[in-house]
Amino acid sequence: MSVPRGLQTDRWLFLATVALCLLGAVMVFSSSAMTAREQFGSSYHFLLRQVLWLAVGLAGMLGLMNLDYRKFRQPSFLFTGMFVVLVLLVSVFFLDRSHATHRWIRVGPASLQPSELAKLVVIFFLAWFLELRRRPPSFGINHWHRTLLPALGSVLLLVALVVFEPDLGTAVAICLVAFTIFFAAGLSWTYVGAAGVLSLAAVGALILDRSYRYERVIAFLNPSADPQGHGFQLLQSLIAVGSGGFTGVGLMESKQKLFYLPEASSDFIFAVICEELGFLGAAFVLALFAVYGWRGIRAALRAQDDFGRFVAVGITAMVVSQALINVGVVLGMMPTKGIPLPFISYGGSSLVVMLLATGVLLNISQQTD
Repeated sequence: MSVPRGLQTDRWLFLATVALCLLGAVMVFSSSAMTAREQFGSSYHFLLRQVLWLAVGLAGMLGLMNLDYRKFRQPSFLFTGMFVVLVLLVSVFFLDRSHATHRWIRVGPASLQPSELAKLVVIFFLAWFLELRRRPPSFGINHWHRTLLPALGSVLLLVALVVFEPDLGTAVAICLVAFTIFFAAGLSWTYVGAAGVLSLAAVGALILDRSYRYERVIAFLNPSADPQGHGFQLLQSLIAVGSGGFTGVGLMESKQKLFYLPEASSDFIFAVICEELGFLGAAFVLALFAVYGWRGIRAALRAQDDFGRFVAVGITAMVVSQALINVGVVLGMMPTKGIPLPFISYGGSSLVVMLLATGVLLNISQQTD
């Protein structure tokens, strides 16, 4: 049997991704079996859905790893993608009226989270636009009117719609990815500092704008002050992490997932990993993400053109930064944000988008100097 071309060039990246996905499927079953049985009468309800999404995502990844990434540089594709995502982000306010938050487009049993697609659109659009501005006789990356204003305006339009859903965590994740691409493109330190100050001010203002965000920050600083309210989730997470010890209590043996730890199969699945697989299991997961980051940076450094370089940087930043944020929240190092653990947390939109992005990254790693 022939080996896919992308696999020939970067087995490390491919195998790290598959390992994370397989571990994720196992942990989704472990963390959701009891809840699935109570709600749906079958312990396999969430596992089967996750496996279906995994199959779709892996098929897409295998297809994209053999498709020349330069095809995504076409302006027609980029502007169509931007338009579609904008329409979807606006549509959630009209199609998801039954919830306080407007993040999903639901069609029968299926659902789509447009903000996940927004991450990919930002990566491809910025990679194309900044490569264009680096070519002579363009004005360069640091020209305010010709480069920064149109690039930032496009990104901030998407970010604003995500903030209004409201989903501040995903908005911050998109901004981190965009900032990383700008930095890789050669953004001056003056603009880097200004962007950092303005971003902190904006996040602070948004936190103060909604009482629940402010209360989450207070709970992060002192979760014991409200153990049955805003501090409950973090305290249960820390109990799960501490209960695992070095080797864990054993697969399927977590106590905290039994209706104590909210979002045990999604945002806080890393806490279940720590409890059941211990420090060794948690370190293995972090090592897999480290391999992903290493190979992603390697692909970026060896890319044949700026577009490939910036796309590789953006995809790597998207996956690794999201993993670090999720782990930081679970360990009590950051306020709760609702960011899933890439490839592992339960959920179709995030899983499929991450796998599609990895397929593009594998293709970039295949076409290196």
